[in-house]
Amino acid sequence: MMTKRRSRRNRSGTAVTELAVCLPVLVLITLATIESCTMLHLQQRLKTTAFEAARVGIVPGAKPVNVEYQCELLLDNHGVQGYSVTMDPANPSTLDQGDYFTVTVSASCGPNSLVGGWIYADKILSKSVSLSAE
Repeated sequence: MMTKRRSRRNRSGTAVTELAVCLPVLVLITLATIESCTMLHLQQRLKTTAFEAARVGIVPGAKPVNVEYQCELLLDNHGVQGYSVTMDPANPSTLDQGDYFTVTVSASCGPNSLVGGWIYADKILSKSVSLSAE
C-alpha cells in the first residue's frame, strides 16, 4: 500500500514538469501558425488589390489617380498598413490596345502582424499583376 501512494505523488510532479517543458513549445507553435496565416492572408489581399487596380488601369482614359484610389480604397478597408503602389508605365493613359499594364502592391509585414511581427518583422511582401490594355 505504501508503494502505490509514493508512485502517485512522484507521478504528479512528473506531470507538472512535462507541462512546464511542453507548454511554451505549444504556445510558440500556435503563435507561429497564427502569424504565418496572417501573412498568407496579407499576401492574398495584396494580390487581389493589384488585380483590381490593374483592371482600373487598363480601361481607356484611366489616370494614375484612379489606380491609386482603387488601391487605397481596398487596402484601407482591409486594414493594411504601410503599403506602397507602383505602376508600369507610370501613366496608364499612355497605353495602346494590347500593351501590358503592371501594378505592384507592397506592404511591410511588421505593422500588419497579428502577434507583434516577431517572425516577419523586417520582411516586405510584394505582389504584381500585369493585364493587357483594352
